[in-house]
Amino acid sequence: MRESEQQQGIIRAGIGGWTYEPWRGTFYPEGLTQKRELEYAASRLTAIEVNGTYYSSFKPATFAGWAKQVPDDFVFTLKASRYCTNRKVLAEAGESIARFVGQGIVELGNRLGPILWQFMATKRFEVDDFAAFLRLLPAAQDGVSLRHAVQVRHESFADPAFVTLCRTAGVAIVFADSADYPAIADVTGDFVYARLEAGVDEEPTGYAAAAQRSSAASS
Repeated sequence: MRESEQQQGIIRAGIGGWTYEPWRGTFYPEGLTQKRELEYAASRLTAIEVNGTYYSSFKPATFAGWAKQVPDDFVFTLKASRYCTNRKVLAEAGESIARFVGQGIVELGNRLGPILWQFMATKRFEVDDFAAFLRLLPAAQDGVSLRHAVQVRHESFADPAFVTLCRTAGVAIVFADSADYPAIADVTGDFVYARLEAGVDEEPTGYAAAAQRSSAASS
């Protein structure tokens, strides 16, 4: 995951989650306790995308605890609840959206990065319904400004009308480097969010050097 904050000239490189057993003894040093894995990951990266928030809610104390374990300039991207995005009529997601942003995410303070709204690969673009969904995304919660990014994965979203909607709303379109989903590279917000999903095991860093240079240049 890569997030580029254009106004500040910052590029953040991150990972999706941090609690993975295969990483122990490889990415994480031997003997590192599980409760220190977030602290260690945050010392090597500048952002983490939290996938757990897609599946369940958390208590405010949990978000506050994460914030205390990472440096001041670190950010968390939170994947929004599936109950917000996995629905036939997106315009009816208001209650679920309010519940998600109101669960205590503001406890992250200045470590709260964009909220990622990820849609199923079967979700098609319907202009009026998607426009209604974008209008439901709050600009702030409890006095804390919120930023939003949408990841769409159906080819029907490769439509100028979709780009226009996001640009008008100031919502970023996630650029996904994936063999399975459309890559929409239009800049529609005040930051760029890229999900690099085409890494290969044969490369120690996931991507060959040339691909890394190309990604950095496009950011």
